[in-house]
Amino acid sequence: MSMFQRMILITDGTLTEMLEVYLAEKIHLVKLSEQTFTLTETNAPLDLTAGTEVIERKILLQGKISRNNWIYAQSLLVPSRLDPHFRERLLQSREPMGRLWLEHKLETFKEIIDTAREPALDIATHFKIRPEDRLLSRTYRLFSNRQPIIMITEKFPESYFLNAF
Repeated sequence: MSMFQRMILITDGTLTEMLEVYLAEKIHLVKLSEQTFTLTETNAPLDLTAGTEVIERKILLQGKISRNNWIYAQSLLVPSRLDPHFRERLLQSREPMGRLWLEHKLETFKEIIDTAREPALDIATHFKIRPEDRLLSRTYRLFSNRQPIIMITEKFPESYFLNAF
C-alpha cells in the first residue's frame, strides 16, 4: 500500500483537498443517487432507532479535467441532526461534503470505524475495472454537537494512488 493510500484510509482530513493536491486537478462531485427513507431497524453507528428518517447518498469524486472517477462514496445522513442551511445546500448543490463543512464552518469530529479491502463488484463500472479487482475503503462517523450526524464509506481501486508525491 502506498503512503497516499494509507493517508486516505487513516487521516481525518478533507479527502477532496487531499486529492486535488495529489492529482493537481480540481475535483467535483457527481451525484449518483439520493433518497430519503425511514429505517426499519436500528443503526448502531449513528445511534438511531427504527423509524428514524435518513438520507442515503451515493456520489463520485471526479476530476474536472480528466473526468476520471477517483472515489465512490456512500453516505447515510440524519437530516434531523443537520443544520437546516447545511442540509439544504447539501441536497441542492454538487459540492463535495468537505467543502460544505468549511463553507458553513461546521465544527465536526471524524471517527474512523472501519477500513477494508474488498472486490469491486458492481462499483467496478464507475472505475472501468473488473468486478474481481480490489477496492480499498474507509468508513467513518462524522459528529457535530457530540452526535453522530453522518456515516460515510469512501472506496477507490487498489491500483489508484500508487505514485509517490
